[in-house]
Amino acid sequence: MAKPIYLTETDHARVSGAVAAAEGRSAGEIVTIVADRSDGYADVALAWAAVVAMTALTVLSLFPAFYLGLYDRVMGHWGHEWTPQKVLTLAATVAILKFLGMVGLQLWQPLKFWLVPRFIKGTRVRARAETCFKIGAERRTSGRTGILIYVSMAERRAEIVADSAIAGKVSPEVWGEAMAALLAGIRAGDLAGGLCGAIEQVGAVLAQHFPRAADDQNELPDRVIVV
Repeated sequence: MAKPIYLTETDHARVSGAVAAAEGRSAGEIVTIVADRSDGYADVALAWAAVVAMTALTVLSLFPAFYLGLYDRVMGHWGHEWTPQKVLTLAATVAILKFLGMVGLQLWQPLKFWLVPRFIKGTRVRARAETCFKIGAERRTSGRTGILIYVSMAERRAEIVADSAIAGKVSPEVWGEAMAALLAGIRAGDLAGGLCGAIEQVGAVLAQHFPRAADDQNELPDRVIVV
């Protein structure tokens, strides 16, 4: 399945320009990443399928006469004798069908992501952002002044991760305005505008704590990385 196109060529140019402008005022290096999703959540989907299967077995065990009678009526059986083997076979069949049915339902991605608990989404988006930061920005600048703005579209979450020099001077709470600008743009349907607003806020903080030196060089790409 092809990934959605979240940014046009014009959007890419806008964001790259915003990064260049922000870095022109500071020694910081801003990296922007837009991810379609941060995880496939296969384990969560399997967990939901298992819960549905176990629930079906529990209900069957609590009301066996009703469900066995219902099965006989539907199948047109008369005087059907339920042996333990037949009961267990029916129970196993029901569990397997419920499990596979729930797995199949979650192939519809909106439902799959809706069923993922919020705290799991938040944890995995943060973990993916940190992984991307370690690969693309951490310790790749001479002054340890790299910072990542990470957006995960499917989860509708974003993270800002800073290298050691920035984290040592700027508390995570300071990025609240940048995050607010980013999310406001996304909610308005303008991802590029949200990124530009966040970049401007991040750039202002970096300019205050890490002013640009005369010999400063651009060490990381200004373009948006889409994964």
